[in-house]
Amino acid sequence: MEEEISRVLGGADAVVEPLTHNPMNAVTGGIWRVRRGSRSAVLKVLTRRKAASEEWRHSEDPRHWNYWRREADVYADGLPGLWAGSGVRAPKLLELVEREDGDLALWTEDVPGKPGTAWDVDRHALLGHRLGLAQGAAGEADRPWLSRSFLRDYLGSKRVPYELLEDAAVWRHPLISENFPPGLRGELVRLHRDREEFLEIMESLPRALCHLDLWPSNVIDGDGEIVLVDWAFAGDGALGEDIGNHIPDSVFDLFLPAARLPELDAAVYGGYVRGLREAGWRGDERLVRLAVCASAVKYDFLTPLMLARVSETQYDYGGGRTVDAARRFRERGAALMFLAGWADEARRLAAAR
Repeated sequence: MEEEISRVLGGADAVVEPLTHNPMNAVTGGIWRVRRGSRSAVLKVLTRRKAASEEWRHSEDPRHWNYWRREADVYADGLPGLWAGSGVRAPKLLELVEREDGDLALWTEDVPGKPGTAWDVDRHALLGHRLGLAQGAAGEADRPWLSRSFLRDYLGSKRVPYELLEDAAVWRHPLISENFPPGLRGELVRLHRDREEFLEIMESLPRALCHLDLWPSNVIDGDGEIVLVDWAFAGDGALGEDIGNHIPDSVFDLFLPAARLPELDAAVYGGYVRGLREAGWRGDERLVRLAVCASAVKYDFLTPLMLARVSETQYDYGGGRTVDAARRFRERGAALMFLAGWADEARRLAAAR
């Protein structure tokens, strides 16, 4: 690694700082900020040698949602350049190293700026607008290593006890009974029952090149440009699917309060459609709204997972710190009820097509 640091930053004696990421994913060997003097870069190691559960196992299939070297291929190809001119970009690639052990070392710029985890609603709306400009202008893309059927396969990989949705005893647990809204259980049972219908809807909608892991931890306001990191899942998705992920994920990990979801939805979606129109897209807006709302199905796995872990200590993303369990369940319960509203809206829009 010293030789890589020397080429990227010049010299040695660097300071290496681990960065928060999902340690369960077999594809990610680690992510670090590396500093030498006033210069810095981000190093992400992609690997296929790391043991993981079946849920997060790497794949050698270039179309699989967790294809192990996709992010390196995205950067080597310059794929994010398709969105040039929209104000959305990826960090600049500094060096891509094929290591002797088979790992890939992806060195990118260390983007200064305000992370999405600290944004207000207006800045999230700006992301929606810029992404609309990008996806409205670029449309679809095809590379042999872009993911296909992401939503179906990602959701299908989740090994969670769906039978707990029908388990009255676990719903009487104080964390659930005191923090989940009345009626939520019935809505989530209905969503799970309709899962295949929602997946078919998502697969039938207008397509776009999508990031497919858009959420506040993966966006930075970098001096007037929105910078998206972590392109590991990039591929084919429905137009609107990315913001359908970003909006609820802004609440599920406690970056914004659930009470602001209606405001956030209106701001991000409004900005997104405006961007699409400004980019020259002339499609049916109702299909974009359908994609956003039907994206609620992605979270079908979340409640059974929470029910299974209701008696465990609750940790933040990456597992570095504990979070207040009551707050997490209260906020997520409200967000899940909001998504039940999305699901109802999707049903109405789909029936009217």
